[in-house]
Amino acid sequence: MTETKVIVIGGGHAGAEAAAASARLGVPTVLITQKKETIGEMSCNPAIGGLGKGHLVREIDALDGLMAKAADASGIQFRVLNRSKGPAVRGPRIQADRDLYKEAVQQTLFQQDNLSIMEATVEDVVCEKTGVVTGVVLSSGEKVACSALVLTTGTFLRGVIHLGESKTPAGRIGDEPSIGLALTLEKFGFALSRLKTGTPPRLDGKTIAWGSLLEQNGDCPPEPLSYLTDEIQNEQRSCFITNTNETTHAIITKNLNKSPIYSGQIEGVGPRYCPSIEDKVVRFADKNKHQIFLEPEGLNTDTVYPNGISTSLPADVQEHLVRSIAGLENVRIIRPGYAIEYDHVDARELKHTLETKKMAGFFMAGQITGTTGYEEAAGQGLIAGINAGLVALAKEPNFIIDRAEGYLGVMIDDLVTKEIKEPYRMFTSRAEYRLQLRADNADIRLTEKGVRIGCVSEYRKGRFEKKRSNIEKAEDTLKMLKLSPSALSKLGIAVNQDGIKRSAHELLGHRDIGKERLLEIWPEVGQIPQQYLELCRNNSMYESYVRRQEADIEAYRKDENLVFPKGMDFCSVGGLSNEARQALETVKPQTLGQAARIPGITPAAAIILLRHVRAQGRRRRHLQGSG
Repeated sequence: MTETKVIVIGGGHAGAEAAAASARLGVPTVLITQKKETIGEMSCNPAIGGLGKGHLVREIDALDGLMAKAADASGIQFRVLNRSKGPAVRGPRIQADRDLYKEAVQQTLFQQDNLSIMEATVEDVVCEKTGVVTGVVLSSGEKVACSALVLTTGTFLRGVIHLGESKTPAGRIGDEPSIGLALTLEKFGFALSRLKTGTPPRLDGKTIAWGSLLEQNGDCPPEPLSYLTDEIQNEQRSCFITNTNETTHAIITKNLNKSPIYSGQIEGVGPRYCPSIEDKVVRFADKNKHQIFLEPEGLNTDTVYPNGISTSLPADVQEHLVRSIAGLENVRIIRPGYAIEYDHVDARELKHTLETKKMAGFFMAGQITGTTGYEEAAGQGLIAGINAGLVALAKEPNFIIDRAEGYLGVMIDDLVTKEIKEPYRMFTSRAEYRLQLRADNADIRLTEKGVRIGCVSEYRKGRFEKKRSNIEKAEDTLKMLKLSPSALSKLGIAVNQDGIKRSAHELLGHRDIGKERLLEIWPEVGQIPQQYLELCRNNSMYESYVRRQEADIEAYRKDENLVFPKGMDFCSVGGLSNEARQALETVKPQTLGQAARIPGITPAAAIILLRHVRAQGRRRRHLQGSG
């Protein structure tokens, strides 16, 4: 029998981050995947980041994860979305060269200390009667022992590809599905449901009439995703925009009965925020066009990804509908689009550490928990990998990002407290404290937390400490530069004439006062590097709002610190409705705050729980005192 400390199953985005995170803690880790050459594969769109997702990538990077660095090494177009809006909702996004991205991930993993890669298929999980994971069984019959296990099966768990009426068992095109593990999870009593996702046809760029399309350039200069990247080296490429039209919609409507989504062939629910073109045409029947982004898949390929027309219609129908679109009249389809249906586990069976409640040392991350997207998967993989590593080190697996610390915390809290009825996707609107959770300050929020747990390299730690010191110096300088309201008025800057001096830091946050104006008043502002000045400006812009939000965060943290007794019987709590009892027993929250966020738990129910826990505490203290 082979032995290691942590096993990670799956070499996708979740698995890569989990394996690297565990290994960075100094824990001997084995990543088991069917094919080494597919590690880091971008199975769907060739892009990383975006609205909400870009925040996740920056947070992964702040904890020394792989995704942002790989994106910078492979990026061929960089754009900050929502740039015209406030800094809190801006989303950095890159178009990647698929081959370069995969190469960057593999290079990092293959060189990672404490990590080995094994090509194999896992068929079963070994668990002691006490409910502790002890290893896995491979298809060869070989057993591999471990202290902790991270399962990141993506779309492979009983995966089925749908293309028209055709059904093919597969985790993705060309890869076998995972049947044994699905049966294992059922054996252990995990609740499985079906979800689906899809991908558009791939197009031959040599057959596209580019001259008739709207060109979309990236930002110049490109803004890196990783805090460690100083400059982007790759040649940059444009994307192009076209639209569906009434003819396209007519073709789709006529052939809806051939779509697996509408014929009843697919049981799983697809992502509402990234629907197939069939769904768009049906759900938004009043629209006569839908936008399509033609995205290059790399520097050395002519393959183009038409973002916006995910479909599982038959191949011949796909050809007709694609050729009805402006610029694509003579296009050649390299590979038709398809839908993929797969099993996922009810994430309410997981703790906030992503350890399962049923089995100690058993963690899950990625699409198996009901999410969709590379970024969501990678973020979970990072957290699961860190906590699995802590188990292997015989430490408490308690590395948790809460909702006030990061989008990682928002996502995981949503997953483990709410029922997932469709693939979960991150948006800025999901974060109630988003004014503080910006993409530009993820390292300020999280890197020190990563340093304390041991998952951040000395190199990143040094870079971070230097940056933080420079920001503090910049803010101190800006706060020391002050003028009275009357002096500012003479300079053409209107403020309330209240006698209170205004600092350069405060004025920097005003939308109508730019850096150039401050330079005219205080030339020393020009000595502050632009990157630090921009961060100071964003901090200043939100300062008053953040102060007001601190009371909300304090109340939130107070509820999070009220921990329920281990194994608390929620059915024994008097005054709760049957609906509340059922919801609490399903999720088994660990804190009052978690309980309050469960759908069906009213403020009145939360107060009942609070009183019950306090009464139990008083009773225990009384018994201890009388003893």
